[in-house]
Amino acid sequence: MGSYWWYITVLVRDDLVTAEENEEMLYSAADLSGSIGTEVQELPNGVRMRVYYRSDEELTYWRGRLLDALAEWPEARLEDMGKIESQPWSRQSENAFPPLDVGGRMTVLAPWHKGTEPKDRIPIYINPGSAFGTGYHESTQVALELFERHLEAGGRAKSVLDVGTGSGILTIAAIKLGARSVRSRDADPAVIDEARANLQLNGVDPASVELETGDLLSGVDGAFDLLFANILLDPLLEMLPNVKRVLSPDGAAIFSGMTIWEREHFLQALSESGLAVRYELTKEEWWGVAAQNQA
Repeated sequence: MGSYWWYITVLVRDDLVTAEENEEMLYSAADLSGSIGTEVQELPNGVRMRVYYRSDEELTYWRGRLLDALAEWPEARLEDMGKIESQPWSRQSENAFPPLDVGGRMTVLAPWHKGTEPKDRIPIYINPGSAFGTGYHESTQVALELFERHLEAGGRAKSVLDVGTGSGILTIAAIKLGARSVRSRDADPAVIDEARANLQLNGVDPASVELETGDLLSGVDGAFDLLFANILLDPLLEMLPNVKRVLSPDGAAIFSGMTIWEREHFLQALSESGLAVRYELTKEEWWGVAAQNQA
């Protein structure tokens, strides 16, 4: 199986059926798609399952097999996917999660490395936990580097909307790089406390960040300078028609969480939504794009 394996996280709500039925459906889909193991988390209003696969095939292969297995359950949504090293990933020691330079200005560190950060870089402290966004995933790095490029080009980011905030890493980066206010939301209420703890770890003024539970752009009003969305293709496509509505006339959006094989599909939808590409970035098989509102 090699030194790593793939994972894909699926979320399904209890809107139409019971939690037991949802779990049974997810176990069935995992088995049909060729999974080598699963982990289940019961939520107040749904079920989350992390499904593991061998590394002898590409991640997109397993994603396709899982989507095929879930075809009869449109209420199921892919939430996250990536690579897990075969060593215990959550082991909190001096050797786990070493400081990671991202872009030209930022360094992501676990809290036990505090005090070792380079003096000429902006530290972002993230406590590795269950929420997505430790900084070690390529899609998060893509989002951070696109943000840095946006600022270097003179882009505004005083008011920011972070959709699918997870650990809060993009919110923290926004504040540390000059944002006055950030509205941070996630569909999973369980990660809000984790994001709040990371904000405190970084000394972020609680008054500058509004943390909330919410589904994509549902219930969001206002005109933001910048929108972050580091999620997956399907929810990104779902929210695209409403992105222009929540951006200022010269606002921008940074989208990440997609693979390079999904690029053409997303760019077509991006053009149809009235947004223009400014920058693109690829790391490994992960791809992201910064887009400008066409007022």
